[in-house]
Amino acid sequence: MPRHTTDLAVIILAAGLGTRMKSERPKVLHDVAGRPMIGHVLAAVAPLKPSRVVLVIGPEPVMADVEKAARAAAPAIDLVSVVQAERLGTGHAVKQAKAALAGHRGDVVIVFGDTPLVTTETLRRLVQARRRAKHAIVAAAFKPADRKLFARLVLDRRGRLERIVEARDATPEELGIELCNAGFITVDGPLLFDLLSRVRNDNAKREYYLFDIIRLAAQRERSSSFVEIPVDDAFGVDSRAALAEAEAMCQARLRRAVLEGGATLVAPETVFLSADTRIGRDVVVAPHVVFGPGCTIGDGVEIRSFSHLEGCTVAPGATVGPFARLRPGAAIGEGAHIGNFVEIKAASIERGAKVNHLTYVGDARVGAKANIGAGTITCNYDGFEKFRTDIGEGAFIGSNSALVAPVTIGAGATVAAGSVVTKNVAADALAVARGEQRVLEGWSAKFRARRAAEKAAKQARKG
Repeated sequence: MPRHTTDLAVIILAAGLGTRMKSERPKVLHDVAGRPMIGHVLAAVAPLKPSRVVLVIGPEPVMADVEKAARAAAPAIDLVSVVQAERLGTGHAVKQAKAALAGHRGDVVIVFGDTPLVTTETLRRLVQARRRAKHAIVAAAFKPADRKLFARLVLDRRGRLERIVEARDATPEELGIELCNAGFITVDGPLLFDLLSRVRNDNAKREYYLFDIIRLAAQRERSSSFVEIPVDDAFGVDSRAALAEAEAMCQARLRRAVLEGGATLVAPETVFLSADTRIGRDVVVAPHVVFGPGCTIGDGVEIRSFSHLEGCTVAPGATVGPFARLRPGAAIGEGAHIGNFVEIKAASIERGAKVNHLTYVGDARVGAKANIGAGTITCNYDGFEKFRTDIGEGAFIGSNSALVAPVTIGAGATVAAGSVVTKNVAADALAVARGEQRVLEGWSAKFRARRAAEKAAKQARKG
């Protein structure tokens, strides 16, 4: 086990199953703005550049998914997981990190994996407050509108943090305190596990409370303090209803950031963003647009109503929608047009190309300034494998055409409307792949007369 001596480590408590979620998934794997809650916490932690992050998980096999998601969310972080075999309280959970932090002499930040709205700024303030005043512990405090269930911060006469008392164990006087425990703390590393070894479970829940270390530090004449943080940062998720609240708060933050970044959301409350959505300046997003994970939108793009985008890039000046769907791997070039009821998947639509309506383009390249007519389909799947279609620069694909991959349409080529193209088309050539039209004069009139006679005869037989 390597010894860690740099100045900051983080412990994330993520052992809870979240039984109130009524789900087979661990609580911290539920998404907020397209990202698991544990991913949000790690996104807040990463800019602190910790020497190590210790993830405390439960013993169930499904908890391996929590570790996997955490590593995927922060691949550059030195992360180690430890198991809390019995859920005996927050203090007991933190004790499981002792071996993983052997030799660590700096600060230890402790956060909860079900607080997706915590920010880097909040965690940084805790660290800075402890270092400035050399406190043993600095806790995060907040003032919720409904503080009934929250632990209270008890201060001494000089306004310093004396102890934190759980609501179940508080006196009526203590329950009147406004300052509540947000759950995040920074602790002097060499002191942490010594204090935890002295925590007892003589409380209403018979658990080992992490925050009892504040009282124990005071007994050693080591001071503690607090930093008041925004209410949203402290929001913890323990139910589906709370998950929906967290989503609403996160969306409000994301929309505000987009607006402040120079984009227009015509009806912000109808636009849904992912945590990693990137939108440039002078973008206009019409009502009822959804951005799934992995979207990057360049400057000056217009995205029209009822479009759904995920895992895609849209270059400056392009237009998307209305009713368009960009799936993972879609790359829309500068000034390109993607119109109504168009689906793009794993395909590049190059500069100035137009795919304006009722079209599916998958596993393909559409060259610059090519025009794809209404109803065109790239037939990319044969039931076993995917194949690519390559459409050259300036090509024209007529309406209601099917391009059966693998196939190449050369630059400047034309495919006649209604064609089923199965062979390559040379540059500047015309491909016509449809049955020859036949016209039978007078056929329709004869057909109607015959059917009318048959109907009359049938009715006569019935009479």
